[in-house]
Amino acid sequence: MPSRCVSFKTLGCRLNQAETEAIAGGFKALGWEIAEFGRPVDAVVVNGCTVTNAADRKSRSAMNRALRITDKTLVLITGCYADGHRDALEADGRTYVIGNAHKSYIPQLVDAHFKGELMPGHLEQHRDPFGYPLSQPVFRTRAMVKVQDGCNNGCSFCIIPFVRGRAVSRPMADCVRAVEDAAASGYREIVLTGVNMSRWQEEGRGFTSLLDSCLNAEGHFRLRLGSLEPDRLDEGLIDLMSHPKMTPHLHLCLQSGSERILLAMRRQYTAAQYESCVLEIRRRTRQFNLTTDIIVGFPGETEREFSETAAMCERLKFGHIHTFPYSRRSGTRADSMDGQVSESLKKEWSEIIRGISVRSRRQFRKSLIGTVQDVLAEQVEGEGSKRRARGLSANYVPVRFFLPNSRPYQQVRGEMFSVRICGIQDEAGGKNSELFGEVWNHGRT
Repeated sequence: MPSRCVSFKTLGCRLNQAETEAIAGGFKALGWEIAEFGRPVDAVVVNGCTVTNAADRKSRSAMNRALRITDKTLVLITGCYADGHRDALEADGRTYVIGNAHKSYIPQLVDAHFKGELMPGHLEQHRDPFGYPLSQPVFRTRAMVKVQDGCNNGCSFCIIPFVRGRAVSRPMADCVRAVEDAAASGYREIVLTGVNMSRWQEEGRGFTSLLDSCLNAEGHFRLRLGSLEPDRLDEGLIDLMSHPKMTPHLHLCLQSGSERILLAMRRQYTAAQYESCVLEIRRRTRQFNLTTDIIVGFPGETEREFSETAAMCERLKFGHIHTFPYSRRSGTRADSMDGQVSESLKKEWSEIIRGISVRSRRQFRKSLIGTVQDVLAEQVEGEGSKRRARGLSANYVPVRFFLPNSRPYQQVRGEMFSVRICGIQDEAGGKNSELFGEVWNHGRT
């Protein structure tokens, strides 16, 4: 009997990506094959996002595309989009709707469906946000370890606490064991993920204690953090940024450079505190790449306040800025605020921030020319002497390099190479830039 086949479409944050990777591994363990999204398959899992109106549109589009594959394809909608639009999706009736609370059960659910079995009755009674197996290298070469879920911060613009629930922390012992298992399985890079990781806590210990324990776990690996909120960035955490296993990269959410707008957003830090932390991290750690999120056009935001944000972005020279025009989300405090900014002005301000991002990103990447970087190979292209790999450096910069020999693809993908950075190549009309280099002494790290 031929194997059944499943495909995936993932939108949104790294946590969604990590959960999809684990779900795909669960399907493989049940004997399913993984196919490219859009091909005829038995089942499609759309892991959707609802953080903005644009995310809603992309999730709906992915769902509709999945429904058009064949009339025999089972389509499952999960993630924050499923939780945020459950009533409408269930009324539509064309898909299975699986919320975040039960996402880890998807492989067993789908397998049971095709075997003609009933859905397990315990699903509506138990919730285990960490009930995922060790992610298998299906889509990515990095292991994702989920350490936290939910959020209690209550930012005035954010819908995520409504769909992910209140903050919950994975026990430290489980987190460390997951890191060690990933390292023992051969992963050279491990990423800690969560909705709001800085809020991890257990018996009086905070995220700094968790990170310290994970960095001191057994195994040969480097550790990367997913997106982090600045409000719990303490002296101990800054110290750990220079740990030998820690990657010199942090995605630290700023959202605005205006003190008044941060207050209206109900963010739990000031722009001055954020800038001080960034400068201290960079003082202690060389070649540190800082990336961030910025929301433009928040209700009541003026030209002067936007200028404060733009000026802060210029000063801090982020390696990349994810720029989001403010998106109204029903049920949030910001939705009912006065002073809603026009879409045309949001677009204008977005382009300004994106322009700053392009310039600072290229400047940071250019500063790496002449250095030797440890690059995790993720893709292999070409044949013979023109065979080359693409991957990410420790500071989260894409690098391509020619391979010194003809080792099989399976022996290259997921391996770490020491690469001397030789230059930079601009793409997409200068809006993106990629480093290129050569393997240093033909060795692997």
